[in-house]
Amino acid sequence: MESFRDYELFKSKFYDLSNIDLSLYKEKQMKRRITSLVEKYGFTTYCSFLEQMKKDSELYGVFINYLTINVSEFYRNPNQWVLFENKILREVFKDRNLSELKIWSSACSTGDEPYTIAMILNKYLPLEKISVLATDIDLEAINKAKIGVYPSRSLKDLPKEYLDKHFRKVDDDTFQISDKIRRCVNFKQLNLLEDPYPKGTDIIICRNVLIYFTEEAKNYIMKRFSESLKNNGVLFIGSTEQIMNYQSFGMKSIETFFYQKSEG
Repeated sequence: MESFRDYELFKSKFYDLSNIDLSLYKEKQMKRRITSLVEKYGFTTYCSFLEQMKKDSELYGVFINYLTINVSEFYRNPNQWVLFENKILREVFKDRNLSELKIWSSACSTGDEPYTIAMILNKYLPLEKISVLATDIDLEAINKAKIGVYPSRSLKDLPKEYLDKHFRKVDDDTFQISDKIRRCVNFKQLNLLEDPYPKGTDIIICRNVLIYFTEEAKNYIMKRFSESLKNNGVLFIGSTEQIMNYQSFGMKSIETFFYQKSEG
């Protein structure tokens, strides 16, 4: 591959094209991934790859999908979901009508996470009273989520009660989630580094995403999450993450991976 200047120019031109600022992602990790894809498609410079993306919407879609590192599973890290149900839904929000909770699954990838939330809520609410907002920067991932078809490996940690109740088997290795669960989730495209955040949320789930950003970008996102949450609202992060400076965003730690916005 060519020079440092070529890569810096690529980042600048890609921002003009997509409104995605690659400088806010961890440089070494992101550059390695991009270089691998550029070379796979036979380009010798980053900018020549970019020029081809401008002309080829399919290649652009491939790049966005590759960029966003979509790794998602239903009920990923089961102990955390047990805490989510027992500590957050049944204790923190015990005096609230769960159907009125505004829940945002941020960076939802292919939908495994927001659908998991809907299935958990269905233990306490009829499906027609459940509404979860799910957002991601990757339109291809969102479109896959809307279809709701998953390989069995994505369901390996899902409790059998959920699998039996909410999925139908398509073939030996493929399952489709029910239409009723799909109608519980509203999918939208959203860039965490550019777009407005939802207002007045009670619960934000953003798991295993912040690790890909620089400290500057993480602080920006955390500030915006705090602004998005109501007082006493809860942020649920992933098992690979830790927020050391949560107090500076007006939050307190209530369990490992769970942070609550303080009043005032």
